Amino acid sequence: MVKQYDLIVWDWDGTLADSTGMITRAIIKAAEQAGLPPLTAQAASSIIGLGLRESIDTLYPGISDTQAKVLATQYNVNYFAGESDIPLFAGAADTIRALNRRGFKLAVATGKSRRGLNLALEHTQLRNFFHATRTVDECFSKPHPQMLDELMDDLVVLPERTLMIGDTSYDLQMAKNAGVQSIGVSYGAQSADAWQDLSPVQQFDDFNALSQWLLEYA
Repeated sequence: MVKQYDLIVWDWDGTLADSTGMITRAIIKAAEQAGLPPLTAQAASSIIGLGLRESIDTLYPGISDTQAKVLATQYNVNYFAGESDIPLFAGAADTIRALNRRGFKLAVATGKSRRGLNLALEHTQLRNFFHATRTVDECFSKPHPQMLDELMDDLVVLPERTLMIGDTSYDLQMAKNAGVQSIGVSYGAQSADAWQDLSPVQQFDDFNALSQWLLEYA
């Protein structure tokens, strides 16, 4: 079957990595450590996909720079204490390898830090299967289209031949802003209700179904 896409761009947390619970716990604990009003799990998970500073500003509008710095520091300590234990979703690594073998260009666009993504790629042994990556350290936070724009420029792929896969409205809005088609997955941080109006070409509630579609139709 003729390929629809040349470039497949993946979000990391909640899309490839089963990290939603750990991130949620890390930010809730960090808020407590920083002496800030407590967060619910729903509020904490709602910001997954944003850069850390954007997440803090969303959760605590008007927070001072000093408080934000304390919260960010505590979050990083909590996150990196458990980062190496975060698993990929079942079948994710095999799917990435299979898509690579089939000649797709693969990339990551994530709200993670560069340090965080590099560690994740090292732990999962997937670094060599991605042709390019962008993090919030190098680009504007999602949903700004800069990550996708730069990835398409670097890999010389047109928007109509690019597919973005993510688990949040930030991912799908970024795709829309860049003129790129998207797939939404509801097994990560957000339910489908959060991004339904952003018109993904497909949506899936488990990784296995996503994998089967990509290998057959992408």
